[in-house]
Amino acid sequence: MGVDTGPACAAALCAGLALWMLTGRDRELHRARLLFAGGGGAEPERGGLPDPWASLWRKASAALREWWRARLGGGFGPELWCLPAGGVVALLGESVLPLLGAVAALPVARRWLRRRERRRARERTAARVIDLCATVAGELRAGRQPNEALRTAAVGSLGEAEASVLAAARFGGDVPGALRRAARQPGAEGLLGVAACWQVAADGGAGLATGLERVAAALRAERDRDEDLYAQLAGTRSTAALLALLPVFGLLMGSALGAEPLRVLLHTPAGWACLAVGVLLECAGLAWTSRIVRSAAVGRGAGAA
Repeated sequence: MGVDTGPACAAALCAGLALWMLTGRDRELHRARLLFAGGGGAEPERGGLPDPWASLWRKASAALREWWRARLGGGFGPELWCLPAGGVVALLGESVLPLLGAVAALPVARRWLRRRERRRARERTAARVIDLCATVAGELRAGRQPNEALRTAAVGSLGEAEASVLAAARFGGDVPGALRRAARQPGAEGLLGVAACWQVAADGGAGLATGLERVAAALRAERDRDEDLYAQLAGTRSTAALLALLPVFGLLMGSALGAEPLRVLLHTPAGWACLAVGVLLECAGLAWTSRIVRSAAVGRGAGAA
């Protein structure tokens, strides 16, 4: 009995189209470099489509890429691994449904990766604020002036607001105001304490080094509390990840036993119903677990993971 290769060919065609869309921009940039570097026309592409069809193809692909960037808000990252994974499952199951599911999962994976990166960026910024407090306090103990100590310690520590803080410290500007503006960055909220200490020291002559050391100690205690909470929630996250992967293990076990679960799920009405219900239950379980973790983090005063 022959094997219907239509779905597999469709899946391969969709995967090739997706990869071409992602690499089309690099090819256009390469052609632009050839045009401006050589001072003449770009080298024609051999073996391609005729000019009218090539122009229509470029316009359509450019419109699709612009729409995709508008939906995802920028470039691409590790979430692109969803495409080859979906393509492999589509080829094994001889159906285009896994590839379509992989394309639909790209925005979800992107949001999850961006959220994790934002959390790590907040942690790095908070660590730099602690180092800033300790360094400025140490410089003050060594006999340096406050503005000079801040200029030394703030280099590479304040992100986008670094220039304004350094300018205020160098030219005698409003250092507390610049620190408060810098505190608006995610993870840099500890700079509010630094600004308050700076304001009190400027107005009342209180010991700035002692205040900064206390701010650093408080920020370290808060960081340790958040790390402890994150460690306590690690078991919950691991359990959720394991439960989310159980259907994959079930499919592998069924394939090993010769039950052909992919054929049943992707080519029969009963399989489609089971697949739809399973996907809905999987999403509901992940959302429920994520809400539990966020509630626990908010209850302890930590940022959402």
